[in-house]
Amino acid sequence: MRYTTILLALVAGPAVAGSSPFTVGERGYGSLQDAVNAIGDGEGVIQIAPGVYRQCAVQERGRITYKSAQPGTVIFEKRACEDKAGLVLRGRAARVEGLTFRDYAVEDHNGAGIRAEQGDLLVTNSMFLDSEQGIIGGARQPDGPRRVSQRITIQDSTFSGLGHCRPDNCSHSIYLWTGAATITRSRLENGRGGHYIKLRTPTVSITDNSFDDTGGTSTSRMIDLPEGAAGVIAGNTFVQGAHKDNAWEMIAVRAEFETYPSAGLRIENNVASLAPGQRIKPSFVVDWSKEQLTLGTNKLADGITPFASK
Repeated sequence: MRYTTILLALVAGPAVAGSSPFTVGERGYGSLQDAVNAIGDGEGVIQIAPGVYRQCAVQERGRITYKSAQPGTVIFEKRACEDKAGLVLRGRAARVEGLTFRDYAVEDHNGAGIRAEQGDLLVTNSMFLDSEQGIIGGARQPDGPRRVSQRITIQDSTFSGLGHCRPDNCSHSIYLWTGAATITRSRLENGRGGHYIKLRTPTVSITDNSFDDTGGTSTSRMIDLPEGAAGVIAGNTFVQGAHKDNAWEMIAVRAEFETYPSAGLRIENNVASLAPGQRIKPSFVVDWSKEQLTLGTNKLADGITPFASK
């Protein structure tokens, strides 16, 4: 996976950004927000020089690509725009390539590397570390979630040390309520609360990812689809850790609301095991929908029940 390459690059990367580190075309800018404003309602690529940046930006318009000049050497940390995230996105579309986001915490405990409120988003070859959330996306429409057309795709990326729980609520590594969500070839590990992936979306594709909860603390489900969903969960590897708040369900379907149909949701070709010290015997899939899911062959360790219905 590409996250190994990213980690090596971060070790070798420079520590301080230059004076004009953000380039759009031939012009350089001293701040990320200035570069975003220069693109405006158009389309453009912001090339980012290696460095560690305590900057953030809000994209209100346009289609913008945020791209590391050298993948794995650009780090954004700590500073959250609008008390939300390093990048707050509500333009027409955005693409994030080769960036690292770390150490985000805000007043409402939803501090994230990226908050995608509007517009399609593609995230590739990026890292989200040691924050309350990695990526949070979507916004409910006044007449309910079904009109949300936003599509978010996450690929070849790493999510580590994320999540936060308080008495009344939890934040998660990835939390989206969009029209469709695709998460592939990524690594999720060492959660610090909540679920690794929580999706309030009618269509999902979660494939070829690695979920390693061995070092997790206060975590819950690997995948939570609280309002139901159709689509596919396939080719993933799951390791259930021993220090969880909820160790009973690895994948949960429609545990909260009957919003989306789940009939035909395919869950197949996954591998699941228990970390040393995990004494609770979980169910791999727990379904509240009472619809006909499609459960293919999954390789489950002893002690994991394939399916339970609530």
